[in-house]
Amino acid sequence: LSLLLAIIGGALLAVQAPTNALLGKASGSPIVAAFISFLIGTLALGGAIAATSGRLFAPELKHVPWYAWLGGFYGAFFVAVAAFGAPRVGVGVLLTAAIAGQLAAALVLDHYGLLGLERHPVTLTRAFGFVLVLVGGLFLMNKGGSSSKGTTAVSTEQPVVVALQAIPQGT
Repeated sequence: LSLLLAIIGGALLAVQAPTNALLGKASGSPIVAAFISFLIGTLALGGAIAATSGRLFAPELKHVPWYAWLGGFYGAFFVAVAAFGAPRVGVGVLLTAAIAGQLAAALVLDHYGLLGLERHPVTLTRAFGFVLVLVGGLFLMNKGGSSSKGTTAVSTEQPVVVALQAIPQGT
């Protein structure tokens, strides 16, 4: 269920970037777009809390470390960046760059067991998965045909061959 919800959430992030870009264009500011997005999100979460009798003011919240309160800042930054970047580079490239950043941070967090996570050391296979995301980003950036300088775009066949040859055997 967790993976299915993550896939649905990822699909919604792809839709969120261009819808927030529309808000940013209309308001003249990606920050205003992010504010509107978070306002609507806050109302939706308030409704979910009310519907599920969640504990908004749980006493245990007094004991979480200070950095646990920064999640909203990270989300606000991403939403504003997405509203700014989606119309400039496209949703696919934007989200691939975001996923590459997420995976790089995730590898470090997992490897060292930071922020209370269980340790999951970086292996060659996990590092290769990260490299594949970077290669995928290059494919998404490659528009095919000729570049503006009149030269042929980078071939997409060569990175695939290199990537396939780099797969660790027996891991």
